[in-house]
Amino acid sequence: MRKIIIPIITILLIALDQLSKLWIVKHIELNQIKEFIPNIVSLTYLRNYGAAFSILQNQQWLFTLITIFVVCVAIIYLMKHINGSYWLLISLTLIISGGLGNFIDRLRLGYVVDMVHLDFINFAIFNVADSYLTIGIICLMIALWKEESNGNHN
Repeated sequence: MRKIIIPIITILLIALDQLSKLWIVKHIELNQIKEFIPNIVSLTYLRNYGAAFSILQNQQWLFTLITIFVVCVAIIYLMKHINGSYWLLISLTLIISGGLGNFIDRLRLGYVVDMVHLDFINFAIFNVADSYLTIGIICLMIALWKEESNGNHN
C-alpha cells in the first residue's frame, strides 16, 4: 500500500507547490508585497536565481546536478526502506517533493518562484517546496535519532 500512497502524495505535494507559484505569478506583480496575515505573513513574488537565501546566483547547472543527486538518493533510500518508520517515509517524501518542486521551476523558468515573507522576523523569502525541504530534513533528523535510540542500524 505504501508503494502506491507515497507516489500519490508526492505528486499532490508537487502540484500544491506548483499551483501556489502559478497563483502568485498571476496575482502579484514582481517584487510587490501583499499583506496576508497582518504582522505575520505577507505574500510577494520574487524570482530566485540562486539557492536558499539567494546564494550562488545563476548557478543553474550546479543546482541541477545537486537536485538530481539528492532526489535519486532519496528515492533509492525510500525504496529500500519502504517499510520503515513513518518519520522516515514522511521525511523522504517531503525532501523528494520539495526538491522536484523547485527543480521544475528551474527547468521551466530558469529561476525559482519565492513568495512567503515572514513579517515578524528578518528571514529569507521562501516557497512551499522550501517548506517541504525544511520540514523533511527536520523529520529525517527525528527519524535517524529515533532509529539510533531504538538500536536500529540498517
